[in-house]
Amino acid sequence: MKQRLWSLLTLLGLASLVLMACGKSKETAETRAFNQDLTQTIVSGPIKGQKDEDNQVLEWLGVPYARVSERWTAPKPVETWKDPLDATNPGEPALQLSNGEIKGVEDALNLDIVRPDTDATDLPVIVFVHGGNNQTGLAQEIKGNTFVNDVNAVYVSLNYRLGALGFNPLPALKTGTDEENSGNYTLLDLAAGLDWVKENIATFGGDANNVTLVGFSAGGRDVMATLISPLFKDKYDKAISFSGGMTLADEAESQAIFAKAFAPLVVEDQVKGSEEEAISWLLSDDRSVADYLHQLDGDRLAPLMGNAGIRMSVFPHLYKDGVVLPKEGFEVAQLNDVPLLLVTGTSEFSLFTAFDKYFMADFTGGQLAQNEEKLAEFLYARNYGGDFYRLANGVESARLLADRYKSPIYIGEIQYGANAEVTPTLANGLSAYHGVFEPLLQTPSNYAGLIGEDFYNDGQAALAKAFKGYLKAFIATANPGQDWKAWTKDGQEVLKLDADKEKAIIAMSSDSETAEDILARMEADSSLSSEQKKVLNEQVLNGRWFSQVLDEANFKY
Repeated sequence: MKQRLWSLLTLLGLASLVLMACGKSKETAETRAFNQDLTQTIVSGPIKGQKDEDNQVLEWLGVPYARVSERWTAPKPVETWKDPLDATNPGEPALQLSNGEIKGVEDALNLDIVRPDTDATDLPVIVFVHGGNNQTGLAQEIKGNTFVNDVNAVYVSLNYRLGALGFNPLPALKTGTDEENSGNYTLLDLAAGLDWVKENIATFGGDANNVTLVGFSAGGRDVMATLISPLFKDKYDKAISFSGGMTLADEAESQAIFAKAFAPLVVEDQVKGSEEEAISWLLSDDRSVADYLHQLDGDRLAPLMGNAGIRMSVFPHLYKDGVVLPKEGFEVAQLNDVPLLLVTGTSEFSLFTAFDKYFMADFTGGQLAQNEEKLAEFLYARNYGGDFYRLANGVESARLLADRYKSPIYIGEIQYGANAEVTPTLANGLSAYHGVFEPLLQTPSNYAGLIGEDFYNDGQAALAKAFKGYLKAFIATANPGQDWKAWTKDGQEVLKLDADKEKAIIAMSSDSETAEDILARMEADSSLSSEQKKVLNEQVLNGRWFSQVLDEANFKY
């Protein structure tokens, strides 16, 4: 009898444990499921977003992640609020001169969040840094709405300080912390944005321990710079650079360029009698310099050095200050060693060729095709500039990192747009241009007016699907897939991405070319006279952030 009673009690106990376990599992599943509410509460307070019915995503726009309390200081924490913040409209972009107009505000440290309208949680997180030479641009450059379901991720896009407000190395401003004294305020903003993500992204179903930092163009160069910055240690887990090579600036040289840029304002305001006196004053650590700079109207700061045209010598930024960025630059021994994916078009310089003053009138007026000589010049600058730029974005960056980088580096080269039988509009103009990845991700494309309707076909759709598949795998697992092999010094492996009108054409290949190889091809090129090549090299190609080898070459014309 006792044995029977004991067995009954044991069974009842086990049943209770099973029921408790089931209840606990149900509770855990419910707790872990994203609630899909439009109103969510982050550390600073509640925010109300909206649903994009067309794309079946949820979005919260213009959410402050930090604030600018004073020019040229580190970002500060946002002040908390109690009532739900309206997060249904994009936030103000940073102050800038864009298309001839002053736009934005100085305190524009806000971000957008977009996620699938599902109950999925622990999703990988993308943090995007927009392009624009660190002088223009906005978080809405790539919105995420049309691809977050494809990559199954939470997408965050940042606005950050730009131009002379995002970077300023002048000595008189060095009165703060060591990080503030670096002059790299944009990088301080990006670090604050990543801190916000770590603290808040779980609210939106994102995994704070699976963050991929992604940048395009200048944003891609910023991402590459974070690889060597102690400030960014452990702030993200993987990195993607779209068309962003490795470029830094010398602090002393940058100070001289900034002083020269500010000097006309000093003379205009009758603070000094000549630009020479103004430059000397601006290069001092006189407190009156800081007072003057702080009182300047932002609308006068925004246009400064606006003619940079991807020339670091005109608008130097990303200073090797020794704190935020090491004095050794990319040669530094200690790296933020994370899996890295580098993507470039194969004709990266085409946009900059077309809108260079040497070609712009003919290109925008549609007259290039009618002028054989001008077209030959255009193709020379477009093609060789594109080759230099492609290398800088991809294999040359990998070569520079290789001996000290332990994590895998994956390189992709997009060729789509270069085949006249598939995409005649692009092939006869911009080819596989700077930003060609963008219409593979989002619709409508920012480049719709340039790429032509013939860009879209079954082959392009297949290429876009494959491309998003690689990104999905990489941001989730740090590996884009078995058919995308990691780059090695011996193999020089890159993934070539192309398509015909019916299907994607994707295969591993080798890109072993060097900048010196391109120089040799340029010298041997007989399509132009020596004098024509000299003019194009000096006026169109030289001084760009990919053109150091060309700048230093001693051509014999």
